Amino acid sequence: MTETSAHPPRPEPLREGRDGPAVRPSERDFDPAVREMFRANQANWDARTPVHLASRFYGVDGVEDPSALSARWFAPHEWEDIGDPAGLDVLHLQCHLGTETLAFAARGARTTGLDLSGASVAAARGLAARSGLDVEYVQGNVYDAVEVLGGRRFDLVHTGKGALCYLPDLDRWARVVAELLRPGGRLHIVEFHPLLVALGPVPAEGEGPELLLRHDYLGGRGAVRRDATRTYTDGPPVEGATDAYEWSHGLGEVVDALVGAGLTIARLRESDELPWPRWSRMVRTESGGWRLPDSDPRVPLLYALLAMRS
Repeated sequence: MTETSAHPPRPEPLREGRDGPAVRPSERDFDPAVREMFRANQANWDARTPVHLASRFYGVDGVEDPSALSARWFAPHEWEDIGDPAGLDVLHLQCHLGTETLAFAARGARTTGLDLSGASVAAARGLAARSGLDVEYVQGNVYDAVEVLGGRRFDLVHTGKGALCYLPDLDRWARVVAELLRPGGRLHIVEFHPLLVALGPVPAEGEGPELLLRHDYLGGRGAVRRDATRTYTDGPPVEGATDAYEWSHGLGEVVDALVGAGLTIARLRESDELPWPRWSRMVRTESGGWRLPDSDPRVPLLYALLAMRS
């Protein structure tokens, strides 16, 4: 339990953005078609949860050693950006199984995780109990986070890899983040680079090993429906709800949304390393990541962004 959870502070008023008075976003603001997509994604992540718990990719058998989680889920330069989280109130949005959330708690943070999927939240609570760490997990849509969390404020809000693609409106999301942060609080994002997303996961049948653009880099053309029984892990097939909806967001869109919500961009890093081999020809690096071979173009695959609320 965090310090603020027992006696949440009075919510601060929303600040004005660049376009005038801010209005608190909510899932209810979206049209019915998008709300149906939210429900489909929730069902899909409910169905993914047992698959991911069984996978070697997440390695939850080792959760009893939470000190290893920080190296498993965060690169050294990411911890450099974050700094020492000990004693901070940290919120992890779209936390799924909560493995990154536990990494913050293992370093001494008072940590809360929020996720849309009830199955993911239940699994995260179970993993936290096994780890012996005191972490609070809450189910809710990220657009309802201020309301769901009772107006609490945090020193650090974190969102990890593969999260932003499930958000249809980054301007509304950025306003939520700004309201969740205390003055002087920071947002930390580690996300797949939109160029990586545009390249697609694997070559299509009959294509060679060349890097080819297969999907949009920029957003603006609505949701993309995906129907797959396999996820990004080595776990068994997904049963039941296999439909999911994703939205493309270029790097400029992310930065513009945060600046528009009144946040200041403190650092933006682009990296050519991934924490796992997306393509079979990737090679291991000295830091333990994976990079395309020198014969391939050097392109960004991840980015890390640090923003601050004044």
